[in-house]
Amino acid sequence: MSHPTDSSMPAAPVSPAPAAPPAASTAILPPEAIATAAEAAMAKRPVREPWRIAMLAVLGGAWIALGFVFYITTQTGASTMPWGISRTIGGVAFSVGLLLVIVTGAELFTSSTMTIIAKVVGRITWPQFALHWVIVWVFNFVGALLVAALCYFGGLQTNGKNGWGKVVLDGAAAKLHHSWGEAFVLGIFANLAVCLAVWMAFAGKTLVDKAFAVVGPVALFVATGLEHSIANMFFLPLAMIFKDHGGAKFLRGLDMSAYSDLTWTHVFVNNLLPVTLGNIIGGGLIAGLYQWYANRPKVEAAAV
Repeated sequence: MSHPTDSSMPAAPVSPAPAAPPAASTAILPPEAIATAAEAAMAKRPVREPWRIAMLAVLGGAWIALGFVFYITTQTGASTMPWGISRTIGGVAFSVGLLLVIVTGAELFTSSTMTIIAKVVGRITWPQFALHWVIVWVFNFVGALLVAALCYFGGLQTNGKNGWGKVVLDGAAAKLHHSWGEAFVLGIFANLAVCLAVWMAFAGKTLVDKAFAVVGPVALFVATGLEHSIANMFFLPLAMIFKDHGGAKFLRGLDMSAYSDLTWTHVFVNNLLPVTLGNIIGGGLIAGLYQWYANRPKVEAAAV
């Protein structure tokens, strides 16, 4: 008895292909981003290893200074461009500094102001809270000064037919012409933008996401002329170095009376002090604590 061939057998039913899972979102939702940022703030406790916080803070100051080096370069010879356009280009260049901070895990005082969240929820003590801020602020200054020294010994002030150093001197003089109150308010605005850039970076899953998130807020604050204490720790001392030790080739032909305000007293009292206080308000209280508190029910629900 002959058996039917394979072709004569009925075809087996074909199961439908499983539906493809929906593509994962490339962005973390706001409650998740805020929970991540809050946890990051709460993790900053220099209890056992303050030296490690100090090392990371040196890097933070240095990376922001590198971003400012890039900014100065974009402004050299840009006097013929529309003011807003040239400043926006400079702001995009400066954003490299904050991106380096985020990617390398460096400590930056302006974003570390958000550790106030950790204090409010009782995760750190007052001494830990104060110690962290002091360590990061001081060693950010050290990192910024190290890059300023490299710029000086590298002779960058003579780049672009002395235009590079002239941008530094003119920009520093403009910063010191703000009143104390203006510097304070500009500090609030600047760190509001910086900390919002950090929050947005927490929402990204890839390096490209984070880079794109950082550029907008940072370019906004730089292009508008807002005041960032750590950036000024590099920019203002560098201007003082150029003014006093820039060399005959650079100083020839400059009207030094225009830079008479470039003194350590003016730098600390008229700029770094009000700008630092403004940065604390803008970053710690507005971008940090206020936003965390407003979203706290969502964060807790997401955790549950």
